[in-house]
Amino acid sequence: MEIKIAVNGTTRSDEVEPRLLLIHYLRGLRGLRAANVGCDTTSCGACTVLLDGESVKSCTVLAVQANGRSVATAEGLVAEDGTMSVVQQAFRRNHGLQCGFCTPGMVMAATSLLAENSHPTEQEVREGLEGNFCRCTGYHNIVRAVLAAAEALSQSAPGEEAETGVGA
Repeated sequence: MEIKIAVNGTTRSDEVEPRLLLIHYLRGLRGLRAANVGCDTTSCGACTVLLDGESVKSCTVLAVQANGRSVATAEGLVAEDGTMSVVQQAFRRNHGLQCGFCTPGMVMAATSLLAENSHPTEQEVREGLEGNFCRCTGYHNIVRAVLAAAEALSQSAPGEEAETGVGA
């Protein structure tokens, strides 16, 4: 099947097998490596991307289901000048990563969470990241990073939105 998907702001048409998973499309045909293949069963969240702004686990979405839609990966959150998004910066500053395998999925889930709830409580962050697993950090620094990103986003100048990278 021919599909046309905007990935990180760049639209392209590709011929794909109807059964090709979105994660394999992103990694194989688009050459994007941030989203990781972790479990193929929606259990870990390492493959989380934004599909039309909503976080989804790309190991359970077919590429044909994304036809005509917009996908954002962690690579797409970085500005053209190399500046990381507020969420990515907060993960870095607050040591919200260890081995890094889950980090892109966590960042995408956090980005989606903050788009829906700009002032989450610690409990809301924990619930919002529920489907994304980290086997290294114990979540304390990840939660702290999301809360720091929320704070940074809320302190952007009035009438000006801080760069989250969504829609890049």
